[in-house]
This record gives sequence, structure tokens and C-alpha cells, in this order.
Amino acid sequence: MTTKLYAFLVLPAILLLGACSESPEKATRVFTGGFLYTVNEDLPTAEAMAIEGNKIIYVGDQAGAKPFIGSETEVIDLEGKTLTPGWIEGHGHFMGLGYNELNLDLSATKSFQEIVAMVKEAADRTPAGEWITGRGWHQSKWTESPGKQINGFPLHLAISEVSPDNPVFLYHASGHAGFANARAMEIAGLNPLGKEQLRDPNHQEGGEIIRDENGNPTGIFNETAMGLITRHIPANSPEKDRQAFELAMAACHRNGITGFHDAGIGSKTVDLYQQMKRDGKMKLRMYAMIAGGNREFLEEWLNRGPEIDSLLTFRSIKLSCDGALGSRGAWLLEEYSDRPGHFGHETLPMEYVYDVSKMALEKGFQLCTHAIGDRANKEVLDRYQAALEEFPEKRNEHRFRIEHAQHLHPEDIPRFAELGVLPAMQAIHLSSDRPWAIERLGAQRIKEGAYMWQALLQSGVPIINGTDVPVEPINPLANFYASVTRKTLEGSPEEGYEADQKMSREQALRSYTLDAAYGAFEESMKGSLEVGKVADFVIFDRNIMEIPEAEILQTQVSLTVLDGQIVYQQ
Repeated sequence: MTTKLYAFLVLPAILLLGACSESPEKATRVFTGGFLYTVNEDLPTAEAMAIEGNKIIYVGDQAGAKPFIGSETEVIDLEGKTLTPGWIEGHGHFMGLGYNELNLDLSATKSFQEIVAMVKEAADRTPAGEWITGRGWHQSKWTESPGKQINGFPLHLAISEVSPDNPVFLYHASGHAGFANARAMEIAGLNPLGKEQLRDPNHQEGGEIIRDENGNPTGIFNETAMGLITRHIPANSPEKDRQAFELAMAACHRNGITGFHDAGIGSKTVDLYQQMKRDGKMKLRMYAMIAGGNREFLEEWLNRGPEIDSLLTFRSIKLSCDGALGSRGAWLLEEYSDRPGHFGHETLPMEYVYDVSKMALEKGFQLCTHAIGDRANKEVLDRYQAALEEFPEKRNEHRFRIEHAQHLHPEDIPRFAELGVLPAMQAIHLSSDRPWAIERLGAQRIKEGAYMWQALLQSGVPIINGTDVPVEPINPLANFYASVTRKTLEGSPEEGYEADQKMSREQALRSYTLDAAYGAFEESMKGSLEVGKVADFVIFDRNIMEIPEAEILQTQVSLTVLDGQIVYQQ
């Protein structure tokens, strides 16, 4: 319930009459009557909070809020709801979130047949010759057989049959593989099948085309081989980019997200974000990582230097050093349990990682490197360590990150804290992947090195949490549930997978707020409810810190506030 001060029902009369007239400042809004979790170790919980404009001016008990209430103060009774700092998506792909709402969203599909049906429906309404794109399928989540498979993937024939006049490319949920139909492969010069005029793309560095027993492409393109298809997909129009931006921002607000770490963007998206900020449409605190795979683009930014702003910051570089576990692209020290002789893919030369590490330290940039497999993590840590040895004066200020840090060799777990490297991990990946990940890695590697949240926290390093959207839905409550239960979203197994690695609720909340802010050098500005920090916060309809764990997934966002302004109300 929202009301002005004169609506006496909100607060007891004694509280209203007790407002201190000599107080130097009056609040724009006061929130009381609920549960406030501050993520401030000195005051973990509170009864009331006052904000003036875009700043927090009071956090404490209800009586202490009285001096901040004036004749124009809006007093909001939380009615038993829960208020926390605004949640920060610690690793996601913002435009991918928006485009998932514009293109085919395959994330909920449970079978190959469902995907074929969605492609047919899209082809029926799409003019001949126009591309059909989508994302979100995952073969390990299908509940029925797709028919003939090669290396665990179906063939393109059923999709090609329903879309003969449209090129189709469907990204795997991980973004590290894609499914092309016959028309798309024809455009790419891969038809007639088995008679390519190009240099054999099977030997493309860091990628693979899956082929059948006759040497024909099955439609699956892994890692860098996707470029053989994607280079032919027309660029999105500026109008469509802006539409995707607006959709992504609205999705964040609905889910209580006030900050977003965008994990790798190119020059076109940089320009879009800067324009949206100039137009007053950047209603989210965006921490954008410069895509470092393009050397020319990277050097341009290294020469320019970081750009730091409360709404839009460029001070980090994103590299990608291996693929995903689902597509068997994660780079492993030992072969895949379900594909003997295969170790995944090194998608970027380690010498380049070393060079960029040194340049980032020299120029004041943070380096954020994608590494999922245990070998990728070890190799990246080795390069970070070598670079830090050349710049020892930067050792305590670099905050280099490894994005995902999903599967680690036990010997590498303590190295994160030793080197000051931050793991940016996505708890929801355990809920989605753990049931089949054991097939890829085997029981021992899962137990000793997969999703090692508590081991990393106990070593003394904070964890940055997130969803990797659109790989997973943006919903932070599903991620919070995964963090504290280590179960699938269906609630299994009863005790959770490798239960000793669960986060406490306090740890999980911190990983999504203050520790995520720390991962962007922004902990002095946001991430906790403290006087002087920006008024970014979210209100939930249930007390996520105390309710039974099964109720976490039923919790709804009631209100999202950014910079003191309500950006979403249920």
C-alpha cells in the first residue's frame, strides 16, 4: 500500500507526530512495516529505510525513521513484504535476452519434435528467403528420442523439410553450438552435401562440423565452426536493436534486476548503449565487457582507457577460451566420459590470453575470461598468474575474473583466492545441467571439482552470481533457489546434488548483490542498503530468507526501484 503522510492509516499516529522538524533533510520516501535485509555486516536486518532522491539517507529501526518524515514524504507500508538491495545479473547477455523475446525462444522445448513444429510455424509466416533464427534448445533436456543421432545430436532433415524456402539457424542454449537447415548450409557453400568447395571446415581451429557416416554435415556446427553459417545472417536493423533493448530492460525490471554485467559486446552494441544513455533510456546500471576477440577493437579501447559512469561503464574485457559442457566444447584435462578421445575445444590461443592480461593490467582494465572446463580454468589461471608476476604492483587491485569457473581441478580451487581472481558462476546451471553433466565428466570429477561454490567461498574469495541469460531465464529467484538447495527446479534430489557445496541464504543473497557489485568495482556505490548508497532495491512478496525452500520459486517481485524511481510495480 502506497500513501502520502497525511493518510494516517499507514503508520501509527505517534510515529507521524514524532517527525523531527529540525532534521536537516526530509525523505522522499520511507519504507517500513516489512523485513529489510541490508547485506551490511554491521546491520544485517532493519525495520525501516528512508531515501531522498536517489540516495539512501537512513536504515535502521522504525523509531529512527521518524525525523526523516516531512509533509511531502511518501510513506510506504511494506505490509510484511521483504526488501533487499537491487539484484545484479553478474553474467548475462543483455541483447540476447531482448532478442529471445523477438526470435524463436526454444528454452522451454522438451523434444526435437517441438522444435520442428516451432520452425514450421515460423516458416509458414515468414517470407521466402528470410532467415529464421532462435536460441535455447538443449538435447540433454529432451524427454523423448529425436530419432537418429550422431555424437548425441539429431540430423537436420526434419527441420529442413518444414522450412525449404527459409535459411534457419538455431543456437544451442549455451550459445556454443548451432543447428542449421539445408537452405542455410546451401547459402554457406556446404551443399551439395559432401561436395564442399571450401577448405575442409572440420579442420577449422577451435570448432567442428558434426558429420554423418557418409561425411555429410548433420546441421550441427560447434564453436568457431558456427561462423561458417552466422556470417551469412543479415545484421539486425537499428530499430530492431532498440526494440530488443527495451524488451530486455523491461524483463530485468520485472525480475528485480537493477544492475547487469553484459558479458561481451562489440562496437555496434557499444554505440547502441551510449545512444540509449544519451536519450535517457538507460534505466539499468550496465557494466559492459568489451569483446576482446577482435584485436583492432580491443586495442582501440585499450588506448582510449576505461569509461566509468554510474549508469554505463566500460572497464572490462571479455575473452572466451573454451566451449560449453552441453555441446562437449568445454576444454577438459581428461577425455569426456561419454565421448572417448574428445577433450573439448580451446577456442582462443593461450598466448593471446597472456598478452591481453598484461595489456589489461597496464591500461587499468579488468579481464573477464570464459572458462568452463577444468583445463580451460587451469590454463587461464596460469596466464593470469604469469601476467601478475610481471605487474606485482597491480596484484591487489586487478579483480580479474573467470566467467563460469564451472568445472575445476581440485588443485586449482585455492588459486582463485591466492591470485585474487573472482569466479563469476551461475548457480542455475547446476539445476539445469547436473542431471546429465555426470555423463560428461563421471562421478569423481563431479564430486571433486564441479560447481564448487562453498569450497571457493571458504577459500576466501567472493562469488558473483547470475544466470547467463539467455542460456537460462533471467529469473534470479530460480537462481537463488539453486544456490541454496542444489536441486533441479522440480525439487530433486531431496538432499540436493553434492549438498556440502550449497550456499547459505545469506551467501546467496550477497552473491547477487554486494559481491556482484564488488566484481564491478562498484561496492561503495551499491549492493547493500547503507546510508550514502544509491537507492536501488527490490521488494518481494515473501520473506525469501526464512520461508520453506519450496516457496522460493513461488515468490514474486512486487516492486523494483532504480535510482530512487519505481521502474516496476506488480
